[in-house]
Amino acid sequence: MDFSFLSQTQLFRGMEADEIEKMLDCLGAVQKQYRKEECIYRSGDTVQFMGLILSGSVNTESYDFDGKKVILSHITEGQLFAETYACLPKEPLMINVTASEQSVVLFLNAQRMLQTCPKVCPFHTRLIKNLLTVTAQKNMNLSRRIFHTSPRTIRGRLESYLSFESKLQGNRDFMIPFDRQQLADYLNVDRSALSHELGKMQNEGILSSEKNHFRLLK
Repeated sequence: MDFSFLSQTQLFRGMEADEIEKMLDCLGAVQKQYRKEECIYRSGDTVQFMGLILSGSVNTESYDFDGKKVILSHITEGQLFAETYACLPKEPLMINVTASEQSVVLFLNAQRMLQTCPKVCPFHTRLIKNLLTVTAQKNMNLSRRIFHTSPRTIRGRLESYLSFESKLQGNRDFMIPFDRQQLADYLNVDRSALSHELGKMQNEGILSSEKNHFRLLK
């Protein structure tokens, strides 16, 4: 286990390697590998373990009444998924969690995290505070997605999302974590219509793009 990497994650921030090692034992940590497109959790499951991504990335997804997939979030190395459901173990998932590439996940028992540690770990309180911060950030990310999908037009949604990513990365030249289909799913639009609109925006000199690389020109 790379404890140096774990100490840099939001969940274990402020902890030393030996403290993290003890916490993993307390939290019943289990490490698993997944292939690209392999389902990790399914809608309707009830779970007790949250996942921390050691390598790779995952998407949280849902399906509308027409069977169209909608990507709710893209979660990368060092980040958590399913933490809310793991803290409410009787609440069935409303989402699927799928590996978007070959990934390694560290599963942690949320109930052990929330309960008083039988070993009276002095760093347990810090862990709970870190989890609260992670949860608040996740809520903010979901709010951003609602903001990006609120415009009625595809162009409006693209402008909202790409402008945000440019500001977030501090550069007009940036990468996004989605391919074309994933971007269409995230913005909840048809892929062909999305590609058509991107083509128009390139012809108008608004942006240039190649795969998941974008440059805003205006």
